[in-house]
Amino acid sequence: MFKSAKLSLAVAAIAVAATPNFVAAFDGIGRAATPAEIKAWDIDVRPDFKGLPPGSGSVAKGQNVWEAKCASCHGVFGESNDVFTPIAGGTTPADIKAGRVANLAREDFPQRTTLMKVATVSTLWDYINRAMPWTNPKTLTTEEVYAVTAFILNLGDIVPADFVLSDKNIAEVQKRMPNRNGMTTEHGLWTVKGKPDVRGTACMKDCKKEVVVTSFLPGSAVDSHGNLIEQNRPIGPTRGLDTSKPKKN
Repeated sequence: MFKSAKLSLAVAAIAVAATPNFVAAFDGIGRAATPAEIKAWDIDVRPDFKGLPPGSGSVAKGQNVWEAKCASCHGVFGESNDVFTPIAGGTTPADIKAGRVANLAREDFPQRTTLMKVATVSTLWDYINRAMPWTNPKTLTTEEVYAVTAFILNLGDIVPADFVLSDKNIAEVQKRMPNRNGMTTEHGLWTVKGKPDVRGTACMKDCKKEVVVTSFLPGSAVDSHGNLIEQNRPIGPTRGLDTSKPKKN
């Protein structure tokens, strides 16, 4: 039954591809989306702020929303490492002036936060608007999204505590983003003419059938600073090795 269904879908796909005007082949099925339906889905905000709705929100309002709906995952000051990586920290006034976060170049810096990495304030606004709160996304009002964004920016000393973020001044705030000059388009993901981050050559003879990429600590050092699993977040994508247990052979 399952194989038959897959075969039917494959035949249908071939039929659609072979039809010069495949829309006509399905005439009478479905309808064009209404402007209201398109508007409901078309909510992204671009780096040039196209798509940003009019509105505003203060840092003070953002703190109230944060403590009620955000702090349980991100910590009171955006420092939590229990569920997600920290949002604030690692940026300096010098970074705000230069537009590049110096700590990103340090191999010994313990954690890369959101404000260290994000280049555009529109990214913050857009992601909060679409995906937050994590357990109930798209429930924040426009004012709340502006306010929470303003609060995060204040955590990084990008805006003062009495600041009111709005669609009128957000472009000026962009000029103070700590990593605003850290984004590049000179790579193969942005354009096929870009230079890839890495280059490889295809193996043509005596190739290994399987390559395992991994990392490890030598046995003499694996628990020199205590149990590794206790030094990582208990949930989320980052895990630590439980060095209190005997190593499996």
